[in-house]
Formats: sequence, C-alpha cells, structure tokens
Amino acid sequence: MRAIQMSRFGGPEVLELVDLPVPRPGSGEVLIRVTRAGVNYADTHRRTDSYVAKDELPLVPGAEVAGVREDTGERVVALCGSGGYAQYATAPAALTFPIPGAVGDEIAIALLLQGLTAWHLYRTCARVEPGESVVVHSAAGGVGSLAVQLGHPMGAGRVIATASTEDRRALALELGADVAVDGGAEGLADRLVAANDGEQVDAVFEMSGGGVFEGSLAALAPFGRLVVYGISSREQVEVRTGHLLRHSRAVIGFWLMHATGRPELIDAALADLFGRVARGELRVLAGPAYPLDRAAQAQADLAGRRTTGKLTLDPSA
Repeated sequence: MRAIQMSRFGGPEVLELVDLPVPRPGSGEVLIRVTRAGVNYADTHRRTDSYVAKDELPLVPGAEVAGVREDTGERVVALCGSGGYAQYATAPAALTFPIPGAVGDEIAIALLLQGLTAWHLYRTCARVEPGESVVVHSAAGGVGSLAVQLGHPMGAGRVIATASTEDRRALALELGADVAVDGGAEGLADRLVAANDGEQVDAVFEMSGGGVFEGSLAALAPFGRLVVYGISSREQVEVRTGHLLRHSRAVIGFWLMHATGRPELIDAALADLFGRVARGELRVLAGPAYPLDRAAQAQADLAGRRTTGKLTLDPSA
C-alpha cells in the first residue's frame, strides 16, 4: 500500500511516500480502507519530535481516519493514534464509530477530533454557564470554527472570535460570533475586553501559546477559565501561582487523548455533534483534500496559516 512514512524528525521534507505492507489488526482492532486521513497541528509537532507524547521511528503519522471497515463494509471514522497517512490503517474497535448516512467522510473526520475537542472545551473544561462570555481564538480553523458555532447553543451569552485577517474575521461573524477582532498578541487583552463591552471575559479557548496566552490570561475576569488545547507557536509559557491566586483565575489543559479510554466522554458527545450536523445546526468547514503524496505541502500550508477548516489527505489521489 502507499503510505507516508518518517524515518527521521525534521521539516516537511521528512514526509516520504513509500510502499508498505497492509497492516494487520491486532486484538481488539479493525482494519480500515482509508478514504480520508486528517491533518492536524499535532502532526507538525510529531514531525519535529516536539509533541506531548514521544514517537519512535519509522513512523506513519496520522491520528484519525475516515473510511470503510474491511470486515463489515461499514463506513466509519476512527481515532487510530498513528498510521493514518496511508491507504489502510488499523484502529481500536472501541474508537471506531459508524458514520451516519447523511454525513460525508470529510465532515465526519472533522467532527471526530476537532468537533470533540470543541465540545469538551465548553462542557468538560471551561464548563461554560449560561450568559458567560467566551473567546474563541483562531476562529476560522478546524476547532475554532466549530467552537464559534457551538457557543450560543451551549449557553454562551457573548462569543468573541479572533482571527488574523479581515476575511477570517468575516467568516467568524458569519458562523455566529458576536464580534471578531485581530488575534495578534500585541494589545490583545485590551481588544478582548473592549469586545466584551469593557468587561473582562469569562472563558478563553487558546491553542497558540506565547504572547497570545499571556494576553488571554490578562483579559480573564475573576473566576475566569483559560483552556489550553494546543501550542501552535511552540512558545511555552510559565504561569505564577501568585497571579492565579491574586486574580482567582484558572488555567486548564485539554488533550483529547485523555478522553479516549472513557466512552462516556466520547460516545454521547459525538452523537450530539452528528445530530447537530444532520439538523443543519452545525456547519463543518471542509478544507482542501490533498493527494497523499502532497502530505508535506499540506502540513506546510497548515503551519503557515494558509488554510481554513479541516485539512485532509486523499490516499486514492
């Protein structure tokens, strides 16, 4: 089968097209013929060996796939952990989910990782209360575009989006944000407070790090929550306990992989997301689908913020 494999860590050039045997599913696993493989910021961190979890080489990247179960012929979406950038991948049966007939593969794969992340930012991490203000950074991205749309249905009183360009901010407003502002680090705290009618904000969903994290933290009201679900800038930040105490602020981390062993955190949330899509209440931004041999370009475009929505690879192209 055709697959993308890394034999060393480094830049996009380490993503090489190779021919590998079709993997054999182990105990409790299923074999999936891949129709779409998800491309995520986490993949760029794994490529440089800077991810939360460390990898061993050689590695076929790709944490989630959509496709067809070889044993049943059922259309499914699955969290495979790795191995997704290929024509075939194995995944735990417990993390493999049927795709409703009305939902396309590119939509399902976005809901699995980005959708579940956005859902848990509201419900599990920030625990947003009715009427609270919520800031969604990178609002035109995979997680951000879904989080903006989930804001009011999940109780947010005011949804403040940030994005880097006028076009992306206009898209955030179209998706349901009440206001959209520049997401650059300089002056960010002041812009967020101004966007909330002069009041500090209750919750922020942040995946950049560095100055964006610091500006977001400074904009939090007492008892506000800053939820970190990524570090796209690769700029680590230290938080002083005295600051948290003095302002009654909370910083919460979220990594979806910690939910994968707990069906109660996956099954109902995913069913909710599929239902919202089926009812026309949630719009998934399907980004470009790159041919498998352009995996390096896909990661470079994602890291360079040249795309919107969910990026995928098409192993058949």
